[in-house]
Amino acid sequence: MIIAGAGPAGLTAAYKLLTETDVKPIIYEETDMIGGISKTVEHNGNRIDIGGHRFFSKNRDVMDFWEKLMPVQGAPSSDDRDLGREKPLVPGGPDPEKTDRTLLIRHRVSRIFYLRKFFDYPISLKWQTFANMGLPRTMSAGFGYIGSALHKRPEVTLEDFMVNRFGRPLYEMFFEDYTEKVWGRNPSAMSADWGAQRIKGLSLWKTVKAAFQKSSKPDRGSVDQQKVETSLIEQFWYPKKGPGQLWETLADEVVRLGGEIHFDTKVVGVQANAKGDGIDSFTVEHDGAKEQVRGDYFVSTMPIKDLVDEMGQIVPTDIKRIADGLPYRDFITVGLLLNKLLIKNTTSTPTVNDIVPDCWIYIQERDVKIGRLQVFNNWSPYMVAKPKETVWVGLEYFCNEGDEMWTMPDDTFIDFATGELESIDIIDRKDVLDSVRINVKKAYPAYFDTYEEFPKVREYLDGFGNLFCIGRNGQHRYNNMDHSMLTAFEAVDCIKRNTTDKTNVWNVNTEKDYHETGEGPKGQQ
Repeated sequence: MIIAGAGPAGLTAAYKLLTETDVKPIIYEETDMIGGISKTVEHNGNRIDIGGHRFFSKNRDVMDFWEKLMPVQGAPSSDDRDLGREKPLVPGGPDPEKTDRTLLIRHRVSRIFYLRKFFDYPISLKWQTFANMGLPRTMSAGFGYIGSALHKRPEVTLEDFMVNRFGRPLYEMFFEDYTEKVWGRNPSAMSADWGAQRIKGLSLWKTVKAAFQKSSKPDRGSVDQQKVETSLIEQFWYPKKGPGQLWETLADEVVRLGGEIHFDTKVVGVQANAKGDGIDSFTVEHDGAKEQVRGDYFVSTMPIKDLVDEMGQIVPTDIKRIADGLPYRDFITVGLLLNKLLIKNTTSTPTVNDIVPDCWIYIQERDVKIGRLQVFNNWSPYMVAKPKETVWVGLEYFCNEGDEMWTMPDDTFIDFATGELESIDIIDRKDVLDSVRINVKKAYPAYFDTYEEFPKVREYLDGFGNLFCIGRNGQHRYNNMDHSMLTAFEAVDCIKRNTTDKTNVWNVNTEKDYHETGEGPKGQQ
């Protein structure tokens, strides 16, 4: 099998083939790194998680897969010990102070920064929320929610989807501007499919219900991931040295079992067979030299836009038009190493050096372009070279390849980003010790422009019996890591059953029951 891409989906497919079939996978990765957008980038001993990746799933097979690769911690991490923090440790599990191949048990803390104040995410109905909002905003939000509960809008756009669940005032305060930062479009111009894909079970009512259930449980670490909405889950696993560590471990296993991974090698051509009902070969390029590689099966985690483009003249004009029009958002992270943050920890959650406890913070302020702020100390103390002396943060921006932000020189953009964080009183630039800028292409498939015609592209690609499109970009679907892995599971299952029906591959994360109850495409728990 020829696989394009060494991200979560491509690596998972390779591993499953090696352990369940006699098919040999050969992976061609365009970059020099493992993990796709789930990679971990190291800079002067400090590690950056591109986008922030929680390891949790409502699918037991995925959880078992991760745990087999990297056992869950059996002893406290360094910050657990310093803070006297108890975790549901696994008997016999590794000690993260002694072993790198370890999944840490972490608590999810994320808040919204708005009006220069912190709000819980998801929004909670507590006194501090109302105090931060002020009486006029609070009353408006309450009446707006009641109105949305009584009069539902047809869910055509993402705006309709969110207003139905939170009311217009809360939507305008906490969703509209941030969504526009991420996607570059107002939610009124986006398909409701985005909400159905990512937050289909989340609403103000479920937020309140989850908060009540949480208050009745003394152990915050015992949240059952099978029963809680994705956006509300408070406990997750996290590789000691970031998400890339797990995918690097999986890549090592693939090679150990007999698979191949070729780096800095890009797929630059896709050739169909004589009948036009299957793929005959990929053309790959490395250091300027091209090679045609043949296989019995082909897996693509490439962006659909690129895959169709590399198929050349065989593609019908209308399919080419739709694929060319599929939109993506690109991503920039600026890593800043700081002596300290100006924002203070006013929560009851203890932290090392009393920094804010957030893993990430949604920046809702309208006067800056930054979308999120990652605090890597809180993801894992092992992501930071000196976690007791410094704070390592990631400033996240969403843009389009070739636009003003994307093309800005690194030093200019770092200065701009630093200034933004300083302008909203989160840092003082005098405290910056080190910095780095990282650009990531096609990080987020978007749901507008020609997206509504995407089923035609899917039908065309499914006509090639031995071609499987998996993963986030491979399906142009804003999936989480576990969903990307499940598309690989299903593709390998198709190969094992010798079927060209790819319905199960495309159905991952589309059915309500699967997403909300943890039942997989075949009912597995």
